[in-house]
Amino acid sequence: MKLLTTAAAVAVATTMAATFATAETTKLRIQTHFSPEQLSGKMAAKFVEDITEMSNGEIEVEMFYSSSVVKSVETFDAAATGILDCDMTGGGYQTGKNPAFQFAGDLLGGYQNPYQQMAWLLHGGGRDALNELYNGYDMEFVGWWIPGPESLASTKPIRTAADFKDWKFRSPPGLATKVFAELGASPIVMDFNEIFTALETGIIDGADAANLTNNVGLGLYEIAGHTNYPGFHSMPADHLACRKDVWDSMPAHHRKIIEVAMDSLALHNATINEVQNAQTAKDLRAQGIELYEWSPEDLAAYRAAVQVGWTDFATTPESKALLDSHIAFLRNLGAMD
Repeated sequence: MKLLTTAAAVAVATTMAATFATAETTKLRIQTHFSPEQLSGKMAAKFVEDITEMSNGEIEVEMFYSSSVVKSVETFDAAATGILDCDMTGGGYQTGKNPAFQFAGDLLGGYQNPYQQMAWLLHGGGRDALNELYNGYDMEFVGWWIPGPESLASTKPIRTAADFKDWKFRSPPGLATKVFAELGASPIVMDFNEIFTALETGIIDGADAANLTNNVGLGLYEIAGHTNYPGFHSMPADHLACRKDVWDSMPAHHRKIIEVAMDSLALHNATINEVQNAQTAKDLRAQGIELYEWSPEDLAAYRAAVQVGWTDFATTPESKALLDSHIAFLRNLGAMD
């Protein structure tokens, strides 16, 4: 009996050793535009910890923060060409390739909160619709994480739409430049990590960068004494997108782990930002920063400009298809006439 027990133990040990020896490993190089100190940077680090632990170490990630390999706008191409494996910035940076990427990132006020926008992705056919676009550029859209509505940072008051006249500000590329220009502002497209210096030197009067908490992480309110809260003008979705051949070559369970971890990141990110932005608003008021809540009339003027911009920006079959999908979903929700 003892001999049989020993033999069985050896067989089990041999099987386990063989299993570990044949375990598949996925190694990913990912770049994000967020710094490790920002809340979103910390959330990206949590995502890496989650997939490492859930895969029992089979998925290994080297995360490059603060766009340290290439500029933020170049991250997508760096992943597609093999300099990186995955892009953890946002689709909005790629509108120069195809205006459809605007509708893969930010509808500029179309959705009121992250939960509505995630509902389109998860329950409105959004993931498949986005991959019809991304796959055409040898990339796989994996998931979104959406911090919530952003707040502008400014060295001048931004109390109403009239205050945008001649207001020089950092803008991301894409539709935002057209909408704000229509309202009289002077948008200047620049990299995410150039904002602080541009504000400090007076090149710009303000910035469309992030929400209150991430703006604090960027140090913007050390210079800019004015902001708006609650945010309304923009709610960009940061994405995870990986090179198509890298994604397809992963074991199925690795792909599933990463997808589930992205959905978890989305929930944790939206909820922690909601809590922290409320606290940040209190802290900023205590520091003497002016926070402005726009009137319904000014919000209506902004949203009218946005809807005109949507139509003007949807100039390709892919952009029209994505915009139509969003609008149909918003109307079904009763969030748009």
